[in-house]
Amino acid sequence: MDSKLSSVQKLNCQFLPLNHHPRHKHRPQHSPYVLAVLSRPQEKSTELSSSTKTCSKTVHKDNWFDRIAINHLSQSLQETTGLRSSERGYDGLVEAAGVVYRKFSLSQQQELVIQTLEKAFPLPILSMIRALLPQSKFAREFFAVFTTIFFAWLVGPCGVRESEFDGRKENNVVHIKKCRFLEGTNCVGMCTNLCKMSSQAFIKDSLGMPLNMVPNFDDMSCDMIFGQEPPLAINDPAFMQPCYKLCKENKRNHKNCTSQ
Repeated sequence: MDSKLSSVQKLNCQFLPLNHHPRHKHRPQHSPYVLAVLSRPQEKSTELSSSTKTCSKTVHKDNWFDRIAINHLSQSLQETTGLRSSERGYDGLVEAAGVVYRKFSLSQQQELVIQTLEKAFPLPILSMIRALLPQSKFAREFFAVFTTIFFAWLVGPCGVRESEFDGRKENNVVHIKKCRFLEGTNCVGMCTNLCKMSSQAFIKDSLGMPLNMVPNFDDMSCDMIFGQEPPLAINDPAFMQPCYKLCKENKRNHKNCTSQ
């Protein structure tokens, strides 16, 4: 009798329907990548599926390298702009970026961020990298891997993806699962102007590598495509996106956060 009951229980377990356990409409964001050298624990988050819904913010567990890098970039931004943040860590970086966004014009914002990046990353090192890695398949794939390893502290968990380049397959795309900066600012304008435009210009000018950053404002993901020239702002879909209703900067300034 016991052996028959056991057999029935095992049989029932095998045929449980796939939707037996309730699932959320959007799966929590987990990083499927093991970032070499700097490994990270998995992170739980709730997807921000629309601008009208609130969400729980992703909790990032920064290691010692992350904290040093965050503070270095935050201090560089504050020194460049002459502004000071009352917050520390990544919140301090976001707060400083918000002040820049409010106090300066769009062109000034981009110039200040580029100056900050030049201060944070010494020119001799960048010049050496540019000389050693001219435009090539190897360079594009190298920059993609390098970004996932050493800049996850800035953009959040990310990994390399494949795309077609001049008719060939290359691993030249960095896919950011949920952008830490966009989630922290909750502002489309700060994403496109302080991050996208400034980063594209800085990497092209300092490393000689074209870069097209393609944010997805529905799920806060982003693709960084190395070797691809970005479209002009007037033709870029990123600048046709209205800002989130939860955006504090939009409410403060009463303006379209995507304007150029």
